[in-house]
Amino acid sequence: MSNSLFSIAFGVGTQNRQGAWLEVFYAQPLLNPSAELVAAVAPILGYTEGNQAISFTTAQAAQLAEAVKGIDAVQGKLLTRLAESHKPLVATLLAEDAQLTSTPEAYLKLHLLSHRLVKPHGVSLAGIFPLLPNVAWTSQGAIDLSELAELQLEARLRGELLEVFSVDKFPKMTDYVVPAGVRIADAARLRLGAYVGEGTTVMHEGFINFNAGTEGPGMIEGRVSAGVFVGKGSDLGGGCSTMGTLSGGGNIVIKVGEGCLIGANAGIGIPLGDRNTVESGLYVTAGTKVALLDEHNNLVKVVKARELAGQTDLLFRRNSETGAVECKTHKSAIELNEALHAHN
Repeated sequence: MSNSLFSIAFGVGTQNRQGAWLEVFYAQPLLNPSAELVAAVAPILGYTEGNQAISFTTAQAAQLAEAVKGIDAVQGKLLTRLAESHKPLVATLLAEDAQLTSTPEAYLKLHLLSHRLVKPHGVSLAGIFPLLPNVAWTSQGAIDLSELAELQLEARLRGELLEVFSVDKFPKMTDYVVPAGVRIADAARLRLGAYVGEGTTVMHEGFINFNAGTEGPGMIEGRVSAGVFVGKGSDLGGGCSTMGTLSGGGNIVIKVGEGCLIGANAGIGIPLGDRNTVESGLYVTAGTKVALLDEHNNLVKVVKARELAGQTDLLFRRNSETGAVECKTHKSAIELNEALHAHN
């Protein structure tokens, strides 16, 4: 057995009545754990190789705590707490960053993102959707949809209300981790698997999907779709949107560079370089025809917006008289042409 692992985490979760995992909470996931830690826990768990999610008992949790306390005090303390659990426990060990094969594995990778241990696109999430059951997220935790009606009735008969907050594959991030140094006005608008960098403010209408996020600092009042990463010092205005890989972006990774501004009700379907501005109300897709203007407002050429992807210091706007989409820059016509050819 190799003692080199990509990730390891000890979790407590929820199963349905058939024993299938609905969700898993990992308080202290580890990326690239020490070989010494892996060697200490593997015999107790019966782990030999590969990517595995292994259920363990509270007695085994106590054994694990004893085995690792001299190696990793944080994990030792966590395992001591898990030994008191009344809910099912699972250890997830990933030998490599490969396609997902179980619900506990899927939850571990979402935790790695929200704990800022990896950035969006930093881990493989291939095969995640079939492994995330559609769950009722309630005031009593995760409930299998087939068991919900009965539990709602039981709650009413006790004079209680079982409140359903959402029915979704993804829970809200803040029920699992609250990263340091952030402000989140409406926690329901951030899914587990969001990466929220320090200094980020997410206002009430802001939204961050899984495998997406912000480097921070920045202000998010619009939508950060799946797969989109927003650079330092960039602001997304109210109601604006970014086209994610799940909503038509295909294999193109849409990102927002540093120091950018996407105005209110605007949107992008191309990656933005640093210090780009998109005027309020303007949606720029890859095929949008753009009149490219030089530093003196002279027309250089008409291009598709995809040819401007990733270039710095651009202002996208709509001509208020003609309605044409324009892109203005401080560069000369010669510099613009060189940049376009280099980009191609």
